[in-house]
Amino acid sequence: MAAHEIRVFGDPVLKMTTAPVTDIDGALVNLVDAMYTTMYEAPGVGLAAPQVGVRKRFFVYDVHEDAGPSVIFNPEIVDSGGEVVYEEGCLSFPGLYFEIVRAKVVVVQGIDIDGNEVVVEADDLMGRVFQHELDHLDGVLMLDRLEGRQRKRALRMIREQGIGATAAPGLRPTS
Repeated sequence: MAAHEIRVFGDPVLKMTTAPVTDIDGALVNLVDAMYTTMYEAPGVGLAAPQVGVRKRFFVYDVHEDAGPSVIFNPEIVDSGGEVVYEEGCLSFPGLYFEIVRAKVVVVQGIDIDGNEVVVEADDLMGRVFQHELDHLDGVLMLDRLEGRQRKRALRMIREQGIGATAAPGLRPTS
């Protein structure tokens, strides 16, 4: 499958909320496969649909725990606990990392590629990936999780590195 262009900070699709997935058809399965390719080529450990311009509620991930790549449709956090601060990156902010506060453990419920309900308890890297990708599905970027001086520093770094998309006809969100 051909890789997709990853949308970067400034692209309006990244600030939009997503619509629930109502039908897992062949086209969606093909998109999931293409997103695996995109994620690996980036390289990353998670990729949400809005990051490839699709306003659907799902993300792919592979945290390299011998399970291989996976997808969760219509994910939601049904339980969480603890708190951890960790330096986090994002494919939509290439090369930048910021300390982000997240829940230490999350329980995520959703639907797998076969249409079955799944419930996953995740901590460490997988827990952070799930929370990060869920943020993307709600139009929340890691920059939105920063405050005060940390946010100002991040915005300066974004400007200095020239990260930012302009709304061009080829960068319109798809449904």
